[in-house]
Amino acid sequence: MKSRNEKIGFARFLGMAIASVTVVLLLYAAPVYAQTRVLTLEEALAIAAEKNRDIEKAREYIAWAQGKYIEERAAAFPQLMASASLGWDQDESQKIYSPMQTQRTERRIAQIGLTQPLFTWGQVSAAIRAAKVGLQSAEEQLRVYRQAAGRDVSAAFYDVLLARELHALALHSLEQKKRHLEEARRKLQVGVATDYDVLAAEVSVENARPEAIRTENQIRTARERLRFLLAIENGEVDVTGRLEADLTPHRSYEEAFAMAREKRPDLADLRYRIGVYRELVVLAGAQDKPRVDLKGAYGWSTLEQPTVYGDGPSWSVGVQLSYPFFDGFRTKGRVAQAESDLRRIQIDEARQINAVALETRDAVNAVRESGEIVRSLSGTVGQAERLLTMAEKGYELGVKTRLEVEDAELNLRQAKSSLSRARRDYLVARVNLDWVAGILGEGQK
Repeated sequence: MKSRNEKIGFARFLGMAIASVTVVLLLYAAPVYAQTRVLTLEEALAIAAEKNRDIEKAREYIAWAQGKYIEERAAAFPQLMASASLGWDQDESQKIYSPMQTQRTERRIAQIGLTQPLFTWGQVSAAIRAAKVGLQSAEEQLRVYRQAAGRDVSAAFYDVLLARELHALALHSLEQKKRHLEEARRKLQVGVATDYDVLAAEVSVENARPEAIRTENQIRTARERLRFLLAIENGEVDVTGRLEADLTPHRSYEEAFAMAREKRPDLADLRYRIGVYRELVVLAGAQDKPRVDLKGAYGWSTLEQPTVYGDGPSWSVGVQLSYPFFDGFRTKGRVAQAESDLRRIQIDEARQINAVALETRDAVNAVRESGEIVRSLSGTVGQAERLLTMAEKGYELGVKTRLEVEDAELNLRQAKSSLSRARRDYLVARVNLDWVAGILGEGQK
């Protein structure tokens, strides 16, 4: 028998072993449940082009348009249909001709029928052209969503970088205030500061904490927005990179607007839709026009009565002309509707061109404004850093007050945060200018 102390020791050892194994398993399992994907801008754009919900929806619309084109094209091909029938009939009124004709007759027919349009006054060809142009319109809508996703993802990516820099500034400011607090306490011990100075430094530290908390939450919010745009359901998303704005020459308004009129996918979509409506006018106008169809059938027929039986092949072929020369002006009303739809889409195109002109001017002005702000603030940050260094040194030597140091810190923090925001605004403005010009993500310069 083991002693009681040995049993207790063994139980403690077993408990420690189980706890150690549990910790190891949790450490290995943690990356599975809290995996964070660190992305560059190019990787984020590639994921968006593949998984963005709007882009997936646009791809499905292309598939629908392809199906519509196949449906309309089918009208130009022969239509084949198999049919079979089984029936009985008896007519007692036929006894005036012959008693044989009053007997019940059983008919069995099986055949294959064919219908081939020969002339439709342009209905079939107009429908096919409309469906083909509609497919091109769907492809332009996919470009619309791709470029919009690229613009939104780029802005969200830069927002994460901006939030990270602002959080770093807030933490740096908090650390500086903590150092000032320690300096105030040291001076209090040697008798060159008062309790008021220490209390003021403590209040300054506590006032700096909310900004650090706020900016940290802004990072999480920006990362969640980026994850939403990338349609990543599991895990976290983070970014790598820096807000570096290379101030390069940008397009003028005239150049950007000319490029937008040529390459904007929404304008191209409107042009294709105008083509669809033109074909719909032709299609509506042909509803009361003559058409010619080839019709034929081939099969096997069986005729059976109680006393007679016959069967054999049967066939028919012919050309059918149909001409709905008066339909109560229904076709006239359809043509009026189609022409009105065409004029409305043309008005939408003119309005969209005016909107693009305004967007282009705003985009060019935004690039110019943010670039000038970046230039003006780049030198201000260096001056503010020198000013803070001088103020802190003077405060240590007793020739500067704490208020002067805090003013210098505030100026530097404002200059750095303003510069970070200006760089973010400039990068987003350049992306937006490419989007307005219709070349975002398409390798155009």
